[in-house]
Amino acid sequence: MIYTAHYKSPIGDLLLASKEGKLIGLWIEGQKYYKSNFSEEMKENENDKTLLKAKKWLDRYFNKEKPSIKELEFNPMGSEFRKTVWKILCDIPYGKVTTYKKIAEEIAKQKGINKMSAQAVGGAVGHNPISIIIPCHRVVRTNGDLTGYAGGIDKKKYLLEHEKKQ
Repeated sequence: MIYTAHYKSPIGDLLLASKEGKLIGLWIEGQKYYKSNFSEEMKENENDKTLLKAKKWLDRYFNKEKPSIKELEFNPMGSEFRKTVWKILCDIPYGKVTTYKKIAEEIAKQKGINKMSAQAVGGAVGHNPISIIIPCHRVVRTNGDLTGYAGGIDKKKYLLEHEKKQ
């Protein structure tokens, strides 16, 4: 069973989802790929311990307390490639950005191959099912342009500005 709860944030309503004690989803209402990859029944449970912990994490994040991603247990559902990309996203420091190209280079290095497609990395970043906590908003184009945020560029810009003010 997948449990869900709602959270009101400065960037809009968020839907959180958990399964077996781990966070599996966090979507901005109306975002691209909203609740994608989930065919299992979802049941609202505002008292689920995992979801309450994620809400407290979000409270701290939006109050500029820089909570650690390691405080939460999560299990994003996706292919091994996507999980590899999402793991790299988890290592982007708070208030910093990286590029799709740098992530592609890191994966190529890990796999011992010459080249990895930055476009493939972009697809994985865009399908991140745990927005904000797995910080896909911290990925930009090589030239620094903001692009590719499923929740909308305005929300990506807000999150990056929010983190810079720390």
